[in-house]
Amino acid sequence: MQEWPETPIRLRCRATTGQIRGASVSLDPQHSGRLRKAPENFIDQDGVRTVFREAKDGRRDFIRGAFAAAMASAAAPAVLAQSNPVPSEGGDPNILTLPTYSKGLGSPVATEGGYGKPSQYEANVQRRPSPGLTQTTQASVSFAPLQSLFGIVTPSGLHFERHHQGWWDMDPSKHRLMLNGSDEKMLKRPMVFTMDEIMRLPSVSRFHFIECGANTGMEWGNVAVPTAQYTHGMLSCSEFTGVPLKVLLDMAGADYKRGRYLLAEGADGSSMTRTIPMELVESGEVLVAYGQNGEMLRPQQGYPLRLVVPGVQGVSWVKYLRRIEVGDKPYATKDEAVHYIDLLPDGQHRQYSSTQECKSVVTTPSGGQVLLDKGYYQISGLAWSGRGKVKRVDVSVDGGRNWRTARLQDPVMSKCLTRFTLDWAWDGKPALVQSRAMDETGYVQPSYAQLRAVRGTRSIYHNNAIQTWLVQESGEVKNVQLS
Repeated sequence: MQEWPETPIRLRCRATTGQIRGASVSLDPQHSGRLRKAPENFIDQDGVRTVFREAKDGRRDFIRGAFAAAMASAAAPAVLAQSNPVPSEGGDPNILTLPTYSKGLGSPVATEGGYGKPSQYEANVQRRPSPGLTQTTQASVSFAPLQSLFGIVTPSGLHFERHHQGWWDMDPSKHRLMLNGSDEKMLKRPMVFTMDEIMRLPSVSRFHFIECGANTGMEWGNVAVPTAQYTHGMLSCSEFTGVPLKVLLDMAGADYKRGRYLLAEGADGSSMTRTIPMELVESGEVLVAYGQNGEMLRPQQGYPLRLVVPGVQGVSWVKYLRRIEVGDKPYATKDEAVHYIDLLPDGQHRQYSSTQECKSVVTTPSGGQVLLDKGYYQISGLAWSGRGKVKRVDVSVDGGRNWRTARLQDPVMSKCLTRFTLDWAWDGKPALVQSRAMDETGYVQPSYAQLRAVRGTRSIYHNNAIQTWLVQESGEVKNVQLS
């Protein structure tokens, strides 16, 4: 494991850290801490318009004020009472008095419709658009609620979205996938497939993460947003089902010696086109996918057909896939020559840096949550790498001075989210909680200081720096940065 030299730590926020100290872990339920969830939907459309006005002046005061107000509201006794704690003395009425559901018939089967939905008590767990990120709702993003999820699979209804021209619900009977070459010798047999023809071919199912290249992009210069949903929520993980693209190219007689690049094209009005290196296809990993988490793709996820390019930024996973062209050089399309590029400190930019490097984030405790008691907590989070399996995750509660190795929950799969956990006894003093991942290639997730030394502060894409959450003495958790 690579060891970083000790450097002075400074907080990029208006809070003092105080003394930070570890503590032994007790699993006694009487000493287990309670955690209040982060407030949801803390800004409305009027607030979004205010954010746009402030952004022109380089300010973020409204976002901070709106979130602080939501936190204060969540601290009201009526909200705290929803946790329904066990009384400190006497019997528990939740045991002594039988509830209605223990004395009567429940609702009939399938009365809520043929497609199930979550409990009414989980209604706040939703995808959320970022306040003030985009000017239009069609070319926009919704963020997955990472802080409310378990395991590694993102439910299809909570999967993050990124659209460049809105989403469509296309008639699969009319959808076609065309394979052609940039010249007549690239493919022996240019072909057109219907959905029925694709779905009759031998299929595979694999678990992979998908992350937008701009995930965490608002944090390059300084702290911008308060919760894990908004800092890291352009990230999801699903089981995808489809046909390896190489199978289709073999059927068409692709020339793999000359044809070293592909152009993938979507059917929606954004004219989304991306270059895919042929070596990714030759590995068999790239799928032409129609299934997600055991059902057909959702319209927001590219129904009826999308490309799955494991380990590569989400924009290359072209949705509503209608055409694949085989060529001998990168295509330099608009979304890879002007957008999704990395601005470097000297003003130059680099292209085709599509691989999502090793990254992690602690989701509990995380921004906006509140620790209500001292005692035992399970630190939990997600780690991932576009180059293979996550090998190790270390966790620090003192801003990176000391690290402990976390547990990796099974399964640990290549180019897939990995859940990690660590036992922690909070002693009520300020703590700086971080995670640092390493993948099977030996790559170690960098600090902000290390990343900015190479990439500067003016970039948008591919921010995989270590995230820091400040747990204050009050128990409130804030997003901060160390430098």
